[in-house]
Amino acid sequence: MTLATRTQGSGSVHVGLVHGLGADSTAWQPLIDAMLATGGVTATTVDLRGHGESPRADSYALDELAADVAETLPAGLDLVLGHSLGGAVLVRAVAHLRPAHAVYLDPGFGLTLPTSGIGGRLFWLAPRVSLAVAALAQSRRTAAKEAAYTPAIRASLAAARARFDSSMAVDVFRDVAFHPLAVEAPVVPSTIVLSDDSPAVVPDRLATALEHRGWDVRRIAGVGHDMQLEAPERVLACLADLLGPPPR
Repeated sequence: MTLATRTQGSGSVHVGLVHGLGADSTAWQPLIDAMLATGGVTATTVDLRGHGESPRADSYALDELAADVAETLPAGLDLVLGHSLGGAVLVRAVAHLRPAHAVYLDPGFGLTLPTSGIGGRLFWLAPRVSLAVAALAQSRRTAAKEAAYTPAIRASLAAARARFDSSMAVDVFRDVAFHPLAVEAPVVPSTIVLSDDSPAVVPDRLATALEHRGWDVRRIAGVGHDMQLEAPERVLACLADLLGPPPR
């Protein structure tokens, strides 16, 4: 499936961005604005299937989402970023995209959800209920942080959620939970950026194991999962060495 895209800027460093579950390309705007202010970046965003301006679908398997991104974004970009679900999608598409560098912001590499034993069977017996209960505490924290966003950002988030095909959520969570990222060397040079909320999507033991296999693991203290919205300037500073020196 060819996805809806949007390109901004005209700099020599071409960056692709893949958003998380329930969002769309507008979730990157604060970080894109910070990147464009450097004068050296062109940014291309995609809306995943079932999100934003992209079509809905009958199936939302991670491999299908990744195939869409591989079909839509050009190969050989300077940098590609994936946030949350976008990270789980990007890591499955990166062998086709072959960017110079891949960056994963709190990627969905290994959800801390039960997948075995009686607990796992009970959890996935009624997954919509189980996931709703599991998300309650996080949703309260998210709502408190979103209250501090500008009205324009809050409006864009509300619009994205209204367009989101929420029927995909269970399948996506199940796919990520039962197929965590294998601990292997990265296909391309890769950086993981973790927030204070990261253990829910990248358990500490997984982050450590990936670091031992050659992944560059960075942390931004004092920010939450939606770091690109909450602290775009800090995210940009964390990635400054990957974007290259500012143009003269």
